[in-house]
Amino acid sequence: MPELRIIDGDLADPRVLRLLEDHLADMHATSPAESVHALDVTGLSAPSMSFWAAFDGESALGCVALKEHDPGFAELKSMRTDAAARGRGLGKLLLAHVLDVARERGYARVSLETGSEDFFIPARTLYAANGFVECGPFADYTLDPNSVYMTLELSRPAA
Repeated sequence: MPELRIIDGDLADPRVLRLLEDHLADMHATSPAESVHALDVTGLSAPSMSFWAAFDGESALGCVALKEHDPGFAELKSMRTDAAARGRGLGKLLLAHVLDVARERGYARVSLETGSEDFFIPARTLYAANGFVECGPFADYTLDPNSVYMTLELSRPAA
């Protein structure tokens, strides 16, 4: 991906909106409505949110968001790789980007909620390969058989 760049996401960009629409459609197709915790544009626009999009040339290929719960704790949200770009390592790059930002901001922990269905195996595998471990519900989440909760304790980079 020679032209790949991860930039602050423009939530009014039609290319980004298509990614988010696809993301929400997949979430509703694979999980019961009460277990879908994906955010729409309004949710991603909240002051506690940071949002990035990955572009290859003019094509939006992925996105990721980070929600600050408190100065030491953030949640990974809206991680999406376009279906046409899967298998190219973009998810790993997006995750590395958001975790670098989390460390720069001084968060001690990043947690996430993802689905328990087979559709989410690649996501859970990626998170586990990058140090996330399963945990209980956090923030406003509750026990849900359709959800898997994971967390990563961040170490400070060496000075």
